[in-house]
Amino acid sequence: MGENPAKNHYAQLNQGEENEMEIFGYKTQGWRRALCIAGYILSCGALLLLFYWKPEWDVWANCIRCSLEEADIVLLRTTDEFRIYSRKTVTWISVSALIRSRTDYPATAEEDSIFSKAIMKPSLQVKSIQVQKIRYVWNIYAKQFQKVGAIESCNFLSERVICGPNSIDVPVIPIWKLLIKEVLNPFYVFQLFSVCLWFAEDYMEYATAIIIMSLLSIFLTVYDLRQQSIKLHRLVESHNNIMVTVCRNKEGFQELESHHLVPGDTLVLKEGKTLLPCDAILISGQCIVNESMLTGESIPVTKTHLPQADNFEPWRMHCAEDYKKHVLFCGTEVIQTKADDRGVVKAVVLRTGFNTAKGDLVRSILYPKPMNFKLYRDALRFLMCLIAFAAIGMIYTVCVFVLNGEEAGEVVKKALDVITIAVPPALPAALTTGIIYTQRRLKKKGIFCISPQRINMCGQLNLICFDKTGTLTEDGLDLWGLLPSERNCFQDIHNFPADHSLPWGPVFRAMAVCHSLIVWQGKIQGDPLDVKMFEATNWVIDDSSGHHTEGQGPTYATVVRPGPKASSAPVEGVTILHQFPFSSALQRMSVIAQEIGGEQQVFTKGAPEMVAMLCRAETVPSNFESKLLLYTAQGFRVIGLACKSLQAGKQSTDLTREEVESDLTFLGLLIMENRLKRETKPVLEELSAARIRSVMVTGDNIRTAVTVAKNAGMISATNRVILVEANQVPGSFSASITWKPLEENKTEDYRSLVSTERKIRLALESGQYHFAMSGKSYQIVAQHFRLSPKSLLFLPQLLLNGTVFARMSPGHKSSLVEEFQKLDYFVGMCGDGANDCGALKVAHAGISLSEQEASVASPFTSQTPSIACVPELIREGRAALVTSFCMFKYMALYSTIQYLGVLLLYWQLNSFGNYQFLFQDLAITTVIGVTMSFTGAYPKLVPYRPPSQLISPPLLLSVVLNILFSLSMQIFGFVVVQEQPWYSKTNIHSACVSVNNPMENDSSVSSLGLHGMRDGALEQTDNGYKSYENTTVWLLSTINCLIVALVFSKGKPFRQPIYTNYVFVVVLIVQLGICLFLVFADIDDLYSKMDLVCTPTTWRISMVIMLAVTLAVSFLVEEAVIENRPLWLLLKKTFRYHSKSQYKRLQRVLEEDSAWPPLNETFFSDSVTISVEGNMGGHSNPTFDSNEDAL
Repeated sequence: MGENPAKNHYAQLNQGEENEMEIFGYKTQGWRRALCIAGYILSCGALLLLFYWKPEWDVWANCIRCSLEEADIVLLRTTDEFRIYSRKTVTWISVSALIRSRTDYPATAEEDSIFSKAIMKPSLQVKSIQVQKIRYVWNIYAKQFQKVGAIESCNFLSERVICGPNSIDVPVIPIWKLLIKEVLNPFYVFQLFSVCLWFAEDYMEYATAIIIMSLLSIFLTVYDLRQQSIKLHRLVESHNNIMVTVCRNKEGFQELESHHLVPGDTLVLKEGKTLLPCDAILISGQCIVNESMLTGESIPVTKTHLPQADNFEPWRMHCAEDYKKHVLFCGTEVIQTKADDRGVVKAVVLRTGFNTAKGDLVRSILYPKPMNFKLYRDALRFLMCLIAFAAIGMIYTVCVFVLNGEEAGEVVKKALDVITIAVPPALPAALTTGIIYTQRRLKKKGIFCISPQRINMCGQLNLICFDKTGTLTEDGLDLWGLLPSERNCFQDIHNFPADHSLPWGPVFRAMAVCHSLIVWQGKIQGDPLDVKMFEATNWVIDDSSGHHTEGQGPTYATVVRPGPKASSAPVEGVTILHQFPFSSALQRMSVIAQEIGGEQQVFTKGAPEMVAMLCRAETVPSNFESKLLLYTAQGFRVIGLACKSLQAGKQSTDLTREEVESDLTFLGLLIMENRLKRETKPVLEELSAARIRSVMVTGDNIRTAVTVAKNAGMISATNRVILVEANQVPGSFSASITWKPLEENKTEDYRSLVSTERKIRLALESGQYHFAMSGKSYQIVAQHFRLSPKSLLFLPQLLLNGTVFARMSPGHKSSLVEEFQKLDYFVGMCGDGANDCGALKVAHAGISLSEQEASVASPFTSQTPSIACVPELIREGRAALVTSFCMFKYMALYSTIQYLGVLLLYWQLNSFGNYQFLFQDLAITTVIGVTMSFTGAYPKLVPYRPPSQLISPPLLLSVVLNILFSLSMQIFGFVVVQEQPWYSKTNIHSACVSVNNPMENDSSVSSLGLHGMRDGALEQTDNGYKSYENTTVWLLSTINCLIVALVFSKGKPFRQPIYTNYVFVVVLIVQLGICLFLVFADIDDLYSKMDLVCTPTTWRISMVIMLAVTLAVSFLVEEAVIENRPLWLLLKKTFRYHSKSQYKRLQRVLEEDSAWPPLNETFFSDSVTISVEGNMGGHSNPTFDSNEDAL
């Protein structure tokens, strides 16, 4: 095949997208396949299981490399840090029947469509693969796999057979499938191996206990997964199969089921409520849509048709910045349609199935981004160490038993037993228990979790991004005042609520008509800002269709009329003829309205700076900027209003937005108050005291955001705010970036300016400064200033002290969270709306304050819409993380203590008896494992986090020292017992008999003992395990397990003191009581059952003293060394250890840079830019950009 296969063996799928993958071509080879099948049979399925865990090994073993064109198997690899492999089989779709039945289409499709380029001649087949629910077909000419199911890649004749059905089909996963998947987890496979070995050794009781515990753990996990599967199925099933009307070229209008839709079909939207089964772009008429089931916001959204173009396919223009205002998204509900003068409301199908906005959301839930958390990687390393430890023990065991001439079968059993002792099979169940308890505690506090493994991550959070509106501030806005403007001068402010109502005039008319409100289910619905503004007029909406306007036919129009409480007005009502909906890109909305019997007028409202730019300069007051600054600096939300009259005779539908929104007359400023929630300030203060950074990410005005940040305590009064502004240089590829202090108020006094400059410099030198920037500046910095001229990273430098990010789109929010993560921050995101959905998903811990279905994408959901859940989650996360470490340490010590004891006894060809193992495994460890996790979180957040990895020096030192203490004690006991005067290797009754009756003949007792071992009647009393060494080592190791459990049960600063966990304390006391009873009891039947022998009281007291010394030393070392934070900080300082986190490194560099941050300076980028995805990376879902609060 030459070099060709290697050359075309590899390609990239979804290049530049979030789900980018590498794809490799392979061809199955018969003899390799035969060898593998033989391997499966000979290994009793073990090889098959290994290939299940490692699909890449399966492909490499069964196949040979080839070009993608020849491949029948493809291997996919993610391009992220995890490099996860998956295996896909190439399938062939036959299109011969389809082509023969479509003779009326000359070439079946346009020549440039993917459909025509994918058909193999003469077999008339299409080669395809399905990856994460998306279908890709092989383009013969481009020699690559291309995505189908979206209008960008398909022609409208590319039939359903190629695109697949238009349905988001998420079947409820059968319980047996979930069970098999869970059971084939490596942990449970190891447990199965252990259980089989124990049954072979007649160790029934513990094997049964482990089976019960594992089954319980498996069933809980399967139940949880099944519930999530049902929830997701219900979320998507409603719109999978509904009847729609479609207009197709030859067939004309026809009714068909929605799963037959393909991109390019023209949908006809009828009156009444309709669920949308696909993403479609409106090409005629207007719709009002309820997007709550997708975005979590119940505000109806107005969608307008695409502006008409000469192009035959107007939807090809949909990539324009504001296209979302024309797109109807899958899964949303059309609640009202308004036809224009062209007749019916039509939309063209853009995307189908899993390519839609809703499909994207569902896929992100089905295939979540894997988490990179050190604890889970360290857990595997920890287990590998234990397995290596066990391997040494196995070699030792084989050597000892073979040299002593034991049977081969017995040697194998003993050697395998060492693995099950060294690697604790109960570990996964114990860790799961801890997480379940934490989940239950969170549920009691109204925090629901759909991703339990993220709870431990919450313990590491050190930066939280907050949305502003509805998260830090109250959801609704209150109308505070109106500052009208006449003849380019501001008039007296009109406060709300006021005794006298607002006088009739242009400002009143603007407030009555400049909105997108509708009457739905008998209530006025829409943006809260619009609702408050309209309610202040005391007018009502008369939402009637077929209103006849002068010079036009009957069209659907909204009429507003004076209500019963309204002040007298000289008009019967005002008709809203046409709307230009609010656009976050343009930061404004406009309407064309007409007084009944009067002239047509345009009314515009939006961001004041934007509205003022559209007004005639002579109508804008000269003190506009200072007034705007005055109110935004106090944290008010300010809206600009403007209007103009239209020439008579012009039809409103013929006018473009640019024509309408020009030469306006400035009317004034509407001032809205957005109050902080009561709990915002105390929560942010608590986070700040715990050294957890708070960042505001909002769609609001930058000055309003800065003021809210100051009022909330994010920025203290003594700290300075530096505004970072980045702009594209007109006519070139370069950009500029400027740093300037945010002025509190304008002053002309020169001395005052000089002292302010000095104050700012002092603040900067002490590091007390914060950057504030807009979404536009953030995007330009990300594109042009990733690398600074000094080869330092500009974007990370800004993020290090960036506190306020305003006018941020949902794409920006996701990107910002990811950029913070690149700096090694553990990022939490707390938000309430659709705009935060993408960021909630990409953050380490996303906390949604909305209980809408859209929050299914968020790992955590709070029942109470308050940020008080954030510190609560961090507290519980820290407690859960420390509990996990305690559990790991305890399990490591318990297995090592048992392992050392068994290896010591193996030296004498002895071991622990079954009941001895059972007592340690079940009565001690299992009970401790279950109750240790009951300890709750400490109520105060301390200013440091628990360690994030198992392989940290304090944790390792703790484990190693305790292993040495245990080893020393066991060896000491093992050796010293042999030196006792009463000790006998052959006579296990010598000690007590010689104490009770010293005149007794030793040899007769010895012969009695030996006879007892051979005699069938006395076989039960001695099974060969009984010896002084066994009794000593077992009693010491058993009580040592209790010592370790007590020493490792950490309380403050992350968990409550140990005595608050009453169950655990009672369990330890009871266990210790039983153990001491076993030490001092002289009950022959009990001793016989437990394989213990009688020892003199002095030796028993000696053992207790050994244990007491071990407890004292272990406790002292744990408290004085391991938990001594000042000592570890001193060691770090002495050895000049610095954190490897990117943000810490950057902080150290910037501390030494006297020129940072630059003030009142401007930098220019080179002409080379770094290409950034259109949505700024992160999770892109067009739906979430739909309703931005960026006024």
